[in-house]
Amino acid sequence: MKINALATATLLGGLAAAALSAPVASADDVCSADGVANTVNAVTGSAQQYLAAHPGAGQVLYAAMRQAPGQAAPDVRGYFTANPQEYYDLRGILSPIGDVQQQCNVAVLPPMLEAAYNQFMAG
Repeated sequence: MKINALATATLLGGLAAAALSAPVASADDVCSADGVANTVNAVTGSAQQYLAAHPGAGQVLYAAMRQAPGQAAPDVRGYFTANPQEYYDLRGILSPIGDVQQQCNVAVLPPMLEAAYNQFMAG
């Protein structure tokens, strides 16, 4: 499993920092501004809850945000290699971002987070 540590930390930290308040969107308006914001908000909340319930994952990812990529990569890779179910859980939590981007043909994340998202989802 190849994981880009900086990308992972940036993505999850960025999602945690990007929580948006938006009304709940119905299936009919998933591509509206409110629908997209709701998806980002839901993913952010789920990721925050998951990391709170899995402190090892949270610690390694938040520490990686403060490290140079060369320092962070072995820690993140080591953690998720030893805990592959947590990696797959987080991929599942983050997947609605990609679904909305593809379904609505929109860029949901800023370019830096988009690159981190793509690298994390690729494994």
